[in-house]
Amino acid sequence: MNAVFWPSVVEIAAWGVALAWCARTTDALRNLPRVPNLTGIEWDVWPESLPGLTVIVAARDEAADIAATLDTLMQQDYENLRVIAVDDRSGDGTGAIMDRFAERFLGRLTVVHVTELPDGWLGKVHAMAVGLAMCETEYVLFTDGDVLFSPSILRRALAFGERERADHFVVVPTMQVKSWGEGVLLGFFQVLSLWVTRPWKASDPKAARDVVGIGAFNLFRRDALERLGGLAPQRLVVLEDITLARRAKVAGMRQRVAFAPGLVLVHWATGVGGLMQVMSKNLFSAFNFRPVLALAACLGIVVFCLAPLAGIFWWGTIVPGLLVVGCVTVGYRMYGLYSRPWYRYMGT
Repeated sequence: MNAVFWPSVVEIAAWGVALAWCARTTDALRNLPRVPNLTGIEWDVWPESLPGLTVIVAARDEAADIAATLDTLMQQDYENLRVIAVDDRSGDGTGAIMDRFAERFLGRLTVVHVTELPDGWLGKVHAMAVGLAMCETEYVLFTDGDVLFSPSILRRALAFGERERADHFVVVPTMQVKSWGEGVLLGFFQVLSLWVTRPWKASDPKAARDVVGIGAFNLFRRDALERLGGLAPQRLVVLEDITLARRAKVAGMRQRVAFAPGLVLVHWATGVGGLMQVMSKNLFSAFNFRPVLALAACLGIVVFCLAPLAGIFWWGTIVPGLLVVGCVTVGYRMYGLYSRPWYRYMGT
């Protein structure tokens, strides 16, 4: 009996996983094209009211990248723009580079040097709060010290945000890929994200679990942030971008997400080892540092991603296994069309 029972259970489970993948992939194929793309000519316009925008760049030990980030911000074609660069206790030349840019762009770029971290705060959130306290414009954009911006992206984003009356607006960045391993792993993470959140549902107030927050491009109306109580309520949060998005969702604010292939670039981490380290930290933080939940998530990855690959080598599960592989392949291709995870492959 056992010899017949267990293979049947495995086959049923394999088909259950395969059908789940098919359903989620079909949903993405149908709805992902609905997510706006800011590279379209319809968004190459000026926001109607020309609102003020402050970009807050919180950086620590980003000497290798901060100059490129500030340079792209200074080249923006949107003039009603102010940049606040916050040096969060850097031990390298980050602060000195910021100061040199501030001397070149007087009135457009302000530099703040954080030398001590107050009790009860994490460094990045505190740096963001320092910048926010100096913000007087209608909009505020939080970003990092290793992000590159095309000259028109801030104008396009404000035009979209104004038209949609968004309180919170995220632009999905294009991942810079500098090795084959990075490309494979980043592509897999993007496909896996379909099980975490559906970007086309971010604007739906009823879809409580579908939240998108990305540190590279987290744009808010300043009065919306004030209604949320600013950043103090999350002063000890590691994933500050997602937490902000969740707080805005709970508060019933208008949230929007858009793609902009090639207009916002970020190199997330160097090599497969670097990506795994970042993901391990983020995964643990996402589950509030609860080992049981983190282990459950890892088990889910094994069941939904690794087990189907093994199933290809057994005749009883080869068909559902191939279905899962097909869905993953479609996911790679689909996200490649919208966010180009292979952009600048080979470090060019």
